[in-house]
Amino acid sequence: MKNYVIRAIAADKSISIFFAITTDLVEEARKKHNTTPVATAALGRTLTGAVIMGLMLKGEQNKLSVQIKGDGPLKEILAVADNLGNVKGYVANPSVDLPLRQDGKLDVSSAVGNGKMIVIKDLGLKEPYSGQSDLVSGEIAEDFTAYFAYSEQQPSAVGLGVLVDRDETVKSAGGFIIQVLPDVQEEVLTRLEERLKWMPPITQLMEITTDGEEMLRMVLDEFDVEILDKKEVNFVCDCSVRKLEKALISVGAKDLKEIIEEDGQAELTCHFCNTKYHFDKEHLERLYEEAQ
Repeated sequence: MKNYVIRAIAADKSISIFFAITTDLVEEARKKHNTTPVATAALGRTLTGAVIMGLMLKGEQNKLSVQIKGDGPLKEILAVADNLGNVKGYVANPSVDLPLRQDGKLDVSSAVGNGKMIVIKDLGLKEPYSGQSDLVSGEIAEDFTAYFAYSEQQPSAVGLGVLVDRDETVKSAGGFIIQVLPDVQEEVLTRLEERLKWMPPITQLMEITTDGEEMLRMVLDEFDVEILDKKEVNFVCDCSVRKLEKALISVGAKDLKEIIEEDGQAELTCHFCNTKYHFDKEHLERLYEEAQ
């Protein structure tokens, strides 16, 4: 199990913990979208946060999307996750290249800019749940924290990290979401806040160990951590020929006929995985009949 999320509780069940190792998952996204280092970091952090949030959902058919819309050159980041550990996503402008910050780190904040984080949850009800909050830094983790506080009224600590190697591949990636439950004791909350304040970035921890359980205990062992389960997570796109057929049918018979007469073919690309789907004239004519 290369990519996974550990679910745990601590401090007499008053703290909920989700701890993720997503290095290969983020590298898979990087390869599919051919992202620059700063775009890799932004997309990887968003995918990691989204895949953890997906596992917080209760029903097997439940899904959620996390959309970050900023005025920076990345423009938009979108990640879609379910509660089975599957996540997919893309960044609108994967070619963004910015100078490093003064401290030598990738300038994700400037790449994202100011804007909003929008979370939509499909819980199998008539209408999906939608919540949003303003971006507070563009660094992604702080924006997830703000979303939980303002939109879900859930005090949370979120850490997300992607370390890009010299050859622009993903050296390490991971993250955590820690939430305190209503019955948490004030003394426990104070100790937790102090511990998180001095906690090194997750990518720095991964230089010491790549074992998530060991890392989790290293950081929060004083809170009597109890690991509940460990779930495999992956970058998985569910695009298919039929889904793209439906997209073509949705443009309407009139426009489909124009495509057949003017181009005689069509090629569609999935935003999430960059898979190309080619439809020849015969295929389009069948879809035209279906659209009428």
